[in-house]
Formats: sequence, structure tokens, C-alpha cells
Amino acid sequence: MAQALITRSLFIPTPLCSPIASALFTQRNRTKTKTHQLFSREEKTQLTVAHSCCGVSEELRKKFDWRSSKMVMWVFGYGSLIWKAGFNYDERLVGFIKGYRRVFYQGSTDHRGTPEYPGRTVTLEPAEGEVCWGVAYRISNKEDQEVALTYLEVREKQYDKKAYLDFFTEPNATTPAVSDVMVYIASPDKKHNVNYLGPASIEEIAKQIIQAEGPSGPNRDYLFQLEEALLQFGCKDAHVMDLASEVRRILSERELTST
Repeated sequence: MAQALITRSLFIPTPLCSPIASALFTQRNRTKTKTHQLFSREEKTQLTVAHSCCGVSEELRKKFDWRSSKMVMWVFGYGSLIWKAGFNYDERLVGFIKGYRRVFYQGSTDHRGTPEYPGRTVTLEPAEGEVCWGVAYRISNKEDQEVALTYLEVREKQYDKKAYLDFFTEPNATTPAVSDVMVYIASPDKKHNVNYLGPASIEEIAKQIIQAEGPSGPNRDYLFQLEEALLQFGCKDAHVMDLASEVRRILSERELTST
């Protein structure tokens, strides 16, 4: 597990992504979702074993002690968590973290690919002066916190590190809207993250995404859903959009060739 990281405030002359309207920043409608809707059959089994044997890790218990009604938990999503949380929450904020950029460098053998044909999903890479837009979820109910943490430990099991970062909602803000937001990161350390694929050309990554499909569906759907989710709150992530455009180009060429 990673130690908590502290990022220094960086001045951003021009925001990389701008929300369309402040109304999109917050969603307070708390929808209760039953467990059978949150997890697949395989994930239910993993959750039962994980929770009955050892529960949530000791580190997370210390960080989020749900026995205390005053503790509030925040989780930052920059990939599929943007459009599919999978847990109950009280508030959803659109915003960003500083000093990181989103990259399709993590291999996926459990959701969007297989061990034979791994897909590619996003992780975070340190990048001074850059920001990564996404959403932060606030979870205050103690039972919801326990369920969310247990669920995330299974869903994000191929992401080997956690960081606790400052989260901002205004492009030029120097004071965070929320501190110590939990973030899952897949590191480039092959000893601890055997699924890390690393950088490659846009064309190479696009071809791999087109080929890959896993239990959660085709890898290309993940890419297109991420692009759409970011655009919904005004974020034009160049890496994501360039990759999506290349995937569409290759698919279009293949379709023309086959007809």
C-alpha cells in the first residue's frame, strides 16, 4: 500500500478542462442500490471471502473508521468510476487533482481483457503542471463506507497503490475543496504490478484496445464511455480523445476493407 502523498499547489494559467455549468458539479441524490446489482457473481464470491476472512485492510480501517459517525470518506474516480460508481454515495463533485495525468498504461486481465489478450485501462502518471479531471464521491454513512471499501478492494485489485490527495473544483483555486481524497493508482513497478503495460504509440494502444474484451465488455467500450463521460462535464482530455479517434479510424478502415 502506498503512503499518503502530498501534492503542492500548482498555478494553472489556462484550465485544461472547464465544467459546462456549475449545476453539474454536485449530485446529491442518494440512490440505494442492492448488493446483487453492484457485483457480478465472481465479485460476490471474492467479496464474501475477503470480508469473512480478513475484512478490509487494516490501513483502510485506520483511515476510515466507520464506527465513528463523524468520519466522511471521499473517493476520486478518473476512469470507469466516473460513470459507474457501484456503491452508495451522498454527493458527487466534478473536479480535478493536480500533478498527475491520465494514461492508458495499465493492463486489464480481469475487466476489459484476458491474460491472453489484456486490455488497457487508465492509471495516473506524475506530471508537473498538469491536472486530471474526474469526480469525487462523498460517503458518510458508516455501513455504506464499509460496503464501498470492500467493493473497491475487489474492483481495483489490479491497482497496487493508493494515494490521498487534494481535490479541487475551481481551475485557479489554490485551496482544495476536499483534502485526503482516496485514489487508486496502478504503478509502473513490475514487482508489485505485473499487469502494467506502459507507454506505446497511439496506433499500438488503439489496436490492442480493439482486440481486447473481458468480463466487463469490449475494451473499446471502456474508452468510448470514458471519452463521453469526460465531455459531459466539458473535459477534453487529449490522450483519451486522440486514442478514441484512432480506434474509430482503424475500425472504419477495417469495415471498408471487408465490404
